[in-house]
Amino acid sequence: MTYLIVVGVDGSEGGRRALGWAAREAAERNGTVQAVTAWRWDGLEGGSMVAPNPIEEEERATALLAREIAVVNRDGSAAPVAAQVVEGRPADVLSAAARGADLLVLGSHGHGRLRHTVLGSVSEECVRKATCPVVVIPVPAPATAANAAPALPV
Repeated sequence: MTYLIVVGVDGSEGGRRALGWAAREAAERNGTVQAVTAWRWDGLEGGSMVAPNPIEEEERATALLAREIAVVNRDGSAAPVAAQVVEGRPADVLSAAARGADLLVLGSHGHGRLRHTVLGSVSEECVRKATCPVVVIPVPAPATAANAAPALPV
């Protein structure tokens, strides 16, 4: 049976890093990757902030996922990646997609405490709901004077 990794892709840096990690991990295990993008359209006046209707929102999500997969497949060393675009809440969609998978991989957005409190965390909800192990790939903290590497003498 093939080792299956499901990975959430949302167009963010965290999602990009998660997809790359999942593709490399699956290649090492002779496995496959199922890249999943969840989309929603709220139907309020003018639709979502991105698309004016649900058909265009689904098309936007499909194009986003295709672009992200194309980047991972560029060098040809990654495992095969299949695409799946599903309407629904991201945590619900990803948890359902990962049923029967060997691993669920997600990217961290690295949002602060206030934004997390207001918006919640897809990664955190998936960790609670998933029926398989979950890996969360962090986004590196930006370099600051406090954590930057010391300059080497010239």
